[in-house]
Amino acid sequence: MYICKCYNENNENDKWGLIMKKFEEKTIHSQPIFKGKVISLKVDDVTLPNGETSKREIVNHPGAVAIIAITGEGKLVVVEQYRKALERSIIEIPAGKLEPGELPEITAARELEEETGYGCNELTYLQSFATSPGFADEIIHLFIARGLYKIENRAAMDEDEFVELMEITVEEGERMIAQQKIFDAKTAFAILWMKMQG
Repeated sequence: MYICKCYNENNENDKWGLIMKKFEEKTIHSQPIFKGKVISLKVDDVTLPNGETSKREIVNHPGAVAIIAITGEGKLVVVEQYRKALERSIIEIPAGKLEPGELPEITAARELEEETGYGCNELTYLQSFATSPGFADEIIHLFIARGLYKIENRAAMDEDEFVELMEITVEEGERMIAQQKIFDAKTAFAILWMKMQG
């Protein structure tokens, strides 16, 4: 599998060389509140740019990947799954969280196989973005997977994960966005990106 990556994995604090510090809020004190299997919560006391102080409730997340998997027919591979936080099912591109010490491209290849049963001949890094920067530090890394092929003995999904696989056109994806069947930013981004490619 060919992998193209465009970030600097050696600099943990600024992998993309883009950190901006305008209006920086300096942390005075940090109070851990909760540590779970996936996320943790803390409350930070901060100094504001005007010298005043405030509190920030922050969710820490290890980060995630999402895969824009494109079939030979130009369709997008998506999965439907139930999201408890929304109390409903939505249709999404394959995605999953980073494991400790795991490179995003390795996570992407693993999640593609686990959720869809596909491998790919080419995996290209596209974009990274914050999912909820007002209260969480989660960064999601998007990859494009091409040259898809079915894996006979695929890796098993997580025991608590239930998904239905489908392949959709850009036009079908746009209708699903309008119907709110596609309801998350990463998948809407994927549909718009594919539309821009023509």
